[in-house]
Amino acid sequence: MSITVTLQEKRVFAPSKDFVQHAAIDAKTFRAWQAQAKKNPQKYWEGAAQELRWKKKWTKVQKTKKGSMSDTQWFLGGKLNVADNCLDRHVEENPNRLAILWEGEPGETVSWTYRELLIQVQAMTAGLRKLGLAKGDRVAIYMPLVPEAAVAMLACARAGLTHTVIFGGFSSEALKDRINDAQAKAVLTADGGYRKGAWLPLITHVDTALKVCPTVKDVVILKRADVGGANRFKKAVGEVDGTSTAKRHDWYSLTGSLKADEVKKLGQPEWVDSEHPLFILYTSGTTGKPKGIVHSSGGYLVGALRSSRMVFDLKPTDLYWCTADVGWITGHTYLVYGPLAAGASIFMYEGAPTTPTLDRFWDMIERHRITILYTAPTAIRAFMKLGTQHPKGRDLSSLRLLGSVGEPINPEAWMWYRENVGGNRCPIVDTFWQTETGSIVISPVPAQTRAKPGSATFALPGYDVAVVDKGGKPVKLGSGGFLVIRKPWPSMARTIHGDPERFKTQYFTEFPGLYFTGDGARIDKDGYIWCMGRVDDVLNVSGHRLGTMEIESALVSHPTVAEAAVVGRPDDLKGQAVVAFVTLKADASAKIKNDPVAASQAKSDLRVHVTKEIGALARPEEIRLTESLPKTRSGKIMRRLLRELAVSGQVKGDTTTLEDFSVIASLQHSDEE
Repeated sequence: MSITVTLQEKRVFAPSKDFVQHAAIDAKTFRAWQAQAKKNPQKYWEGAAQELRWKKKWTKVQKTKKGSMSDTQWFLGGKLNVADNCLDRHVEENPNRLAILWEGEPGETVSWTYRELLIQVQAMTAGLRKLGLAKGDRVAIYMPLVPEAAVAMLACARAGLTHTVIFGGFSSEALKDRINDAQAKAVLTADGGYRKGAWLPLITHVDTALKVCPTVKDVVILKRADVGGANRFKKAVGEVDGTSTAKRHDWYSLTGSLKADEVKKLGQPEWVDSEHPLFILYTSGTTGKPKGIVHSSGGYLVGALRSSRMVFDLKPTDLYWCTADVGWITGHTYLVYGPLAAGASIFMYEGAPTTPTLDRFWDMIERHRITILYTAPTAIRAFMKLGTQHPKGRDLSSLRLLGSVGEPINPEAWMWYRENVGGNRCPIVDTFWQTETGSIVISPVPAQTRAKPGSATFALPGYDVAVVDKGGKPVKLGSGGFLVIRKPWPSMARTIHGDPERFKTQYFTEFPGLYFTGDGARIDKDGYIWCMGRVDDVLNVSGHRLGTMEIESALVSHPTVAEAAVVGRPDDLKGQAVVAFVTLKADASAKIKNDPVAASQAKSDLRVHVTKEIGALARPEEIRLTESLPKTRSGKIMRRLLRELAVSGQVKGDTTTLEDFSVIASLQHSDEE
C-alpha cells in the first residue's frame, strides 16, 4: 500500500487546559483503563459491563471457540434488558432529566423527559405484545427521524423483539428485500416525513413492498401530524391494499387503547440473555445481496456505553447532537442506545441541514444551546462550499466538542471544522468504526489525546488494532497496510443473519485469526493511525456504504441493459461518487447510436431506475454507455481498469490479462459527461 507523508502529520493539537481540567474522565482513570486493557482485556471489559444493570450477573466474561475469532460470546449467563438500561434506571435516579429534544424540518419541537420517554416506550411495548409479538420475533422499522423512531427501537428491545431499522430513504424494493430476509412479522412506519421541504410518503413504499412480504401480519403507522403525541386520531386505519393480509393500526390508537393495568402488565421488560440478538442491520457487501449484521444485547450495549462516555465526554449538562439517521449504525449506537444508556440529553432533527435556510444547522445549535456535535465529513465539506458566513453568523459558543464519523476526514475539512464551527477551542474526535464493530474502535479521547488533522489517532482501550502487511505481520512505523483487529471485543457483530459461513468468509479468512476491516491504513512515525478507506468494492458515498454489486444488479434489472460495472471515483463533496459503465441490449443500443438526445434520455432513465430499486444514495453520478466492458480471458470484468478510467480518463496499469485491447481504446473516447 502506498505511503503519502503529509505536512499535517506534523501538526498536533492538544486539548485546552480548561477542557482537561473539567473532563468527565480524568487522566488517572483513563491511564488505569489503558493499563488494565493491555494487561487483561477481559478484566477491563468486565469493569465496563458493571456500569450496566444486570438482572442476573454473567458466569463467564468471554468464550471464543479455539482458533475461531468469529465464534465469540460475551458475558455468558448474564441477563439484562437494553431498554431498562436506557430508561428505567435513569428514571429512578432523575425522572425529569431531558431525554430527547426534537425539531422537525417545518419547525415543530417535542421535548420528552426520561419519565415521558419511558411512558411512550412502555405503551408501545404493550401494544406490540397485544398484537401477539413475542420474544425472538423480528420487527422492521421504516420511519423518518422523529422521536417515535427511538420509541420503536426501545419498545422492541424492551419486549425482547429483534428489530431491523431500514433507512427511510430506501425504496420499496430495498425495503422488500430486507423485510423478507429478516422474515419480519410486523412493520413500524409512518405516513411520511419531510426532507428539503418535500413530503416523502413512506407508507406508499410500505404498501408496495408488502405485496410480496408474506411474513408481515401487522403494520403500525404513525401520522406525521401526531409526532410527540399531538393531534392524536382515535380511529382504526383499515387494511393494506388488497394484495396483503397485513392489518394496519394507527400508532397512538394502538397505544392509547390500552388500559393502565394492561400497560403495566404488558409493558414490563423482557430479561434476555446477553447474547440475545438486539437488532439486525443491513449493510451493503461486495455481492448483490445486502448483509444482515446481527448484534447482541449485552456485549453491544457495553461497547456503546463505554465509548459514548469516553469519546464524547458526556456530562449531565450536555445537549448532544448526533446528526445520523437511525437507519444507520451511527444512529443506533450514538443517537439512541449509547447516549441514553449514559443518561444523556439528546437532540434529534428531521430534515435537511440547509432547509429552509442555509444556516439551519447553526441556527438550531444557537437556539437550543447544543454542546456536542457529531456529524459526517460529507456534511462538513458541503458547509465549506457554502462559505464561512453561515456558521460565523450564529452564536456557536455553546459547543464544546466536535465529532466526525462515516469516512476518513481530509485535513482541510478538519481544520475548517475546528476553526469555523469550533472556534479553535473545541477538541475534534475523528472516529473510526463500522456496522460490524458496533462501536468506536479508533478515536482521540478528547481530554487525553493530542490530535492530528485527518488521523483517527489511536485505538481505544480494549481494542487490539494493527496495520499489517499481506502476510498479516505488523508494518513498521511510517508504513501502510491493512487495518485489522487481533482480539475479540464485546460489541463485535455475531453473525450475518441466515448466513454464518458468509460471516466467517467475509471478515476472518483474509488474515486467519484476525478480523479484517476491509480498510487500508497507515501508521505514522508517532504511532498515529491514518485510515485510508475501503480496499474492496464497497463505495463510501456521503458516509454511507453501498455495494457495487447491488447497484450493478439494479442496473441490469432494467429491460434495456445487458451488462453493467460500477466503480467509485473521488468526489470533493461525497467522498466517492458512483460511476457506472453500461452496455445496452442490441435494440436499445441501436436506438441511441449517433443520437445524443436519446443517449441522454437513456442515462436519465437508468438513474431513475436505480433510485427506484435501491434509493437516491445509489444514483450514479456518471453513466458511460459502451459497446462492451474490459474483461479477462476468463470473462471477469476488470474493474481496476474501469476505476482508472473513471478517475483519470486513461489506463496506465497492467493490461496483460485483458482479452480485447480495443475495448479500452473505445472507452477512453466514449461519451463522458
